[in-house]
Amino acid sequence: MSADRRPERVYAPDFLTELFRNPLDPGYSDAAASRRAGRGPTGWRRRSIRVVTVVTLAALGFLLAVAYRQTIEGEPGRSQARAGLVAQIKQRESETDELTRRVDELRAEVNRQRDAALSGSDAARLRDLEAGTGLGRVRGDGVLVRVADGPSEADAVTGVGGTNLGKVLDRDLQDVANALWSAGAEAISINGQRLTATSTIRAAGGAILVDFRPVTGPYEVSAIGPGQLERRFRSSAAAALLRQVSVEHGMSFDVRKVDDLTLPAAGEPQLRYAVPSVSPSVSPVPSGAGRSSSPASPGAGKSLSPSGGGR
Repeated sequence: MSADRRPERVYAPDFLTELFRNPLDPGYSDAAASRRAGRGPTGWRRRSIRVVTVVTLAALGFLLAVAYRQTIEGEPGRSQARAGLVAQIKQRESETDELTRRVDELRAEVNRQRDAALSGSDAARLRDLEAGTGLGRVRGDGVLVRVADGPSEADAVTGVGGTNLGKVLDRDLQDVANALWSAGAEAISINGQRLTATSTIRAAGGAILVDFRPVTGPYEVSAIGPGQLERRFRSSAAAALLRQVSVEHGMSFDVRKVDDLTLPAAGEPQLRYAVPSVSPSVSPVPSGAGRSSSPASPGAGKSLSPSGGGR
């Protein structure tokens, strides 16, 4: 072999090049060529394939028809159950509103009777205490904070609503209320629900509850306080955060000063308090009883409280 003659190099095509050059599986190409050449299944094999295809399509059609019929038959029942639940909710809300109105009437009557029985200074002091604790209606100048959900973002392809980052959450209302208290507010209500020292603002599913009463947007937080209340609240961290969410995600956020606000009284609180446990008592020892042969149990001779003697 001469020195200038070199062996030829053979390059095998790589996987991606072969894939783009021949994207179809060779088996499909052979089947298509067989059909073109008339070498496909003939006779009973062709008829059996057609029969299996027809049976399969008929079974699928039957299953779809049964599923559709069951869906149609079950829809009236679901609609009726949904309508019944909605009617019950509206009935309970109406009953609650009526009971609330009756409570306000009885409370006003009790206040009149109390003022008639007490002296002027005692009645005035009691009214001041009720206003401070939220159990009395108050009136004065203050601030109105209004927040509402931003527009829901829907997927452009599927149309399914995505996560709405501009939705008002329960912690947003908590932040607003806490910021107003810190700014000097003397009384606060959310959508007409007066806040007290025992009030709760929490979420239950997709709803927001204030003292276990549902509130819906737009949410209006009314506060009565000094003249600097609006300026102090605007400079708070809660207001800055809501302004940022409003700019970035479309949440509606507005703060304005309002003259002559009237906030309703809160309901009577259901207070739970501790009571002293039953005093330990030593059971009398029968006369003539000898010493016990076994050590006494740690709780012998003591009576436990009804709660089981816990802390």
